[in-house]
Parts: sequence; structure tokens; C-alpha cells
Amino acid sequence: MSIRLQIAAMLFLMIQAMAFFAGTIALLLSPLSPEAMRLLPWVIGGTAIVSALLSWWLAPRLRARTWKQEGPLDFLK
Repeated sequence: MSIRLQIAAMLFLMIQAMAFFAGTIALLLSPLSPEAMRLLPWVIGGTAIVSALLSWWLAPRLRARTWKQEGPLDFLK
């Protein structure tokens, strides 16, 4: 199992939790709220796909060698 996959798996859980929360709140506050029980599986699937892609994209940026090369606070310079 690659390091990128391990980091992405840990990120996925956190991103999925936040995306599911945001998607559920958006669904319940929208005019589609009467259909929420039918649409909730789509929210789960959509947020899982978005979370997987986002965590795979973010994983290389969290590796220690990236922090050594660029430094954690290089964006402040």
C-alpha cells in the first residue's frame, strides 16, 4: 500500500464527514426536503466520490518531503 493511498484514506474519512454534513444540510434546507429520504442515498454517493477525488488530490501535498522542500510557512513570504 503506497504512502499516498494511506494518507488519502485518512483524509477521505474527514473530508467525507464534512461533505456529508454540508450535503445533508443543503438538502434539508432546500425545497427538495420533502423528498429527502429518497435523495439521501444520492447525497451519500455524491459526497463519497467528491471526497475520494479531493483526498487523492490533497495527499501528496501532505507528505513530509514536500514540507521539507517548500517549508510549512512558505506561503507567508
